[in-house]
Amino acid sequence: MAWRNHSIITEFILTGLSDDPHIQALLFGLFLGIYLLTMMGNLMLLLVIRTDSRLHTPMYFFLSNLSFLDLCFSSVTVPKLLKDLLSEKKTISVEGCLAQVFFVFITAGTEAFLLSVMAYDRYAAICHPLLYGQVMSSQLCVRLVLASWGLASLNSVIIVLLAINLDFCEAQTIHHYTCELPSLFPLSCSDISINIDILICSTLLHGLGTFLPIFFSYTRIVSTILSISSTSGRSKAFSTCSSHLIAVILFFGSGLIRYLMPTSGSSLDLLSSLQYSAVTPLLNPLIYSLKNVEVKAAVRRTVEKYLHYFR
Repeated sequence: MAWRNHSIITEFILTGLSDDPHIQALLFGLFLGIYLLTMMGNLMLLLVIRTDSRLHTPMYFFLSNLSFLDLCFSSVTVPKLLKDLLSEKKTISVEGCLAQVFFVFITAGTEAFLLSVMAYDRYAAICHPLLYGQVMSSQLCVRLVLASWGLASLNSVIIVLLAINLDFCEAQTIHHYTCELPSLFPLSCSDISINIDILICSTLLHGLGTFLPIFFSYTRIVSTILSISSTSGRSKAFSTCSSHLIAVILFFGSGLIRYLMPTSGSSLDLLSSLQYSAVTPLLNPLIYSLKNVEVKAAVRRTVEKYLHYFR
């Protein structure tokens, strides 16, 4: 059985973000604040979209799923990071490490597919406004979200199978704050050339398969916006997709850097991982609420409603 490959060692040691106790204390406060704000921001967005009937449209259905994903994504890595910042010995079991690899891939993979779906939604709304209601039916929206989860789950299973079949012998120190597949490869004493090739192919297929629809959707969107004669019309059309475009740049930029560049345990590895696993889930609700007039109005109505309720 493949699990026997792990009989030599039972746990990994994580180097974390710093060995200095004072810096660790500062980082703990920083990331605790980031995590709490991430939970509050995404839960607020979910609540607002759920309770405000004016936001019961395909765009906000996808946005609510993105908020749920950000809650899951952040919870896969940040709580363990917070625990390790308070611990002298930062360890994780082999099984726990593989579970973390799986959940990182399934949440990040689903988010990539969902961002691609959201780009298509914006394309349909801006380029074919008269047919938008027919094209983006509620049944299609549900199917697209389920397909995003299904394809990401399949990819995650393949990735975890790569990790399960690795032989870990003596080296057990992961030069990172979390378990990610690129960080496990240097610890293996088996031939990892095929594993690396499969990971790169999987990342490219997943990345290009989700990024190319975004690229082609925005090519058509920009072309349509530029053809609008009025300045106010162009501004309104662009404002409906600018938040999504910022989210795409933040997520894909850091994710591709992490999984396509060679693993070195450098600061760039850590920063790119922190960007898409901790910072992006925090920024997404801020981006969509601060740059979206409808969300800001809905937040105001929801706050006023609950303040009136508790009086």
